[in-house]
Amino acid sequence: MAEFVLKQKVTERGLSAQFEITSAATSREETGNPTYPPARRKLQAHGISCAGKTARQMTHTDYDYYDYIIAMDRNNLRNMQRIVGPDVDGKISLLMDYTSTPRDVAVPWYTGNFQATWDDVQEGCEGLLNEILGHY
Repeated sequence: MAEFVLKQKVTERGLSAQFEITSAATSREETGNPTYPPARRKLQAHGISCAGKTARQMTHTDYDYYDYIIAMDRNNLRNMQRIVGPDVDGKISLLMDYTSTPRDVAVPWYTGNFQATWDDVQEGCEGLLNEILGHY
C-alpha cells in the first residue's frame, strides 16, 4: 500500500517526475504475485490503482540505487539489513519514524484490520514526503 499511497501524494503535488517509488519484499514467498487482494481493495476504495504490480524481492543493488529504503516493521528492517549489509549511508528506516509516534506499521495479516494499516501508511508517507522535501 505504501508504494501507491506515496505515489499518489507525489502526484498530487506535481512532483512525479522527480521521484521513483517502488516496493520490494524481503522474502521470496510472494515473488510474482499481484498486490494482496484486501490491500488492493483498500487502495481501490480510495481511488488508487495498483494494476500490474507484482511482488519482487529486494536485492543488494537496491541499496546503491535508491536514496531511501523504508521498512514497514522491524522484521522487514532486519531482513533488509541482511540483504544489503551495513547501512553505511543511513538510508534504511521505518516508515513510522517519520511520524510523531515511531513504531511498526499496523500489520493486517493477523488482525484483518486494513484500516489501521491504511491510517499508518497515510501518516507515514506524509511524514516521509515532508522529510524528503525539507532536504531539497
